[in-house]
Amino acid sequence: SNLWLRCADRVLLKVAEFQAPEFEDLFQQTKAIAWEEIIPMDGAFVVTCTTVKSKLHNEPACQRTVKKAIALRLQEFYVQERMPETGAAYTVKLTLLKDRATLTIDTSGAGLHKRGYRVSDVAAPIKETLAAALVQLSFWKRGRLLVDPCCGSGTIPIEAAMIGCNIAPGLSRNFASEGWDIIDPKIWKEERQKAFAAIRMDAETDAATDAETDAETDAATDRIADAPGEMRPDSAAAPVLIYASDIDKRAVRAARENAEEAGVDEVIRFAKADVARLDAPAEDAVIVTNLPYGVRIGSTPEIDRIYEILREKLAEHPGWSLFAITPDKTIEEKMQRRADRRRKLYNGNIETTYYQFHGKRQKR
Repeated sequence: SNLWLRCADRVLLKVAEFQAPEFEDLFQQTKAIAWEEIIPMDGAFVVTCTTVKSKLHNEPACQRTVKKAIALRLQEFYVQERMPETGAAYTVKLTLLKDRATLTIDTSGAGLHKRGYRVSDVAAPIKETLAAALVQLSFWKRGRLLVDPCCGSGTIPIEAAMIGCNIAPGLSRNFASEGWDIIDPKIWKEERQKAFAAIRMDAETDAATDAETDAETDAATDRIADAPGEMRPDSAAAPVLIYASDIDKRAVRAARENAEEAGVDEVIRFAKADVARLDAPAEDAVIVTNLPYGVRIGSTPEIDRIYEILREKLAEHPGWSLFAITPDKTIEEKMQRRADRRRKLYNGNIETTYYQFHGKRQKR
């Protein structure tokens, strides 16, 4: 699950669930759990807590109660007056909802959105897990063209490329549970070997893409924008087709560096280009993008211009589909059409809507 889940934030191991209206209930039922089956004598464990609509609403007090109960249980089992806590990390999470306590242990460690490929960043990056969700909620699939004309640091096209190439999102990072005694290290090794074997990197790159490496100059980036033809794939196009562009050359450079780190730069065509230059050589192209919005970046006139351009492009190409995430509630008015579907999502702490404007179905 840690290796393969694309949209989940964490994988939690559920240990117990019980009613806990009083601190004594919380303490005794926590202490009754066989923690020694999971946490070794030197296990370093911490307790986090969230409480909602419960009598036990003091989170620090709940944390202390659970910590004390687990410590006493382990001390009695290992016959130790004090636990060393110098070994692997175990994060125990207590969730209290309407006096119902749930105890879990975090198997992931750092959030699963931290894939490990983000080496360069720009303003207002979208979370990797959210970007993967946007792609999976769209019409896009391997063999169809995906375009992100406001790619920023490249998170959406990179996540799409990883989906298209069947790259496990957790393949380049480690997890808290890898250090646990209850999991044989051979299992992790076997699962990673299976994940590597499942990758489908059968893409071909052209000479122009191969030439654009880390050493590319600003002039090289600008040259791409002046040559729209380079945004089109050749006749031997890869089965994973993704175009990513941005008006900011620093963002394009960051996106390319991140894609190289993720190992998917071969299947993404990057370009410094204005949205007005958007041109996809496919009648059923799928546009998936995190539109700039004034809450974090961009200005209203610039954003309105992007809406106008996208409206004109969709009118010119009725088979194109647009999937855009934004907190702007006026997008349908500016696009002069109702969205076919809407989904409320949160980008960090900003409430946004994922607007889906479906293109006309194309004949096979």
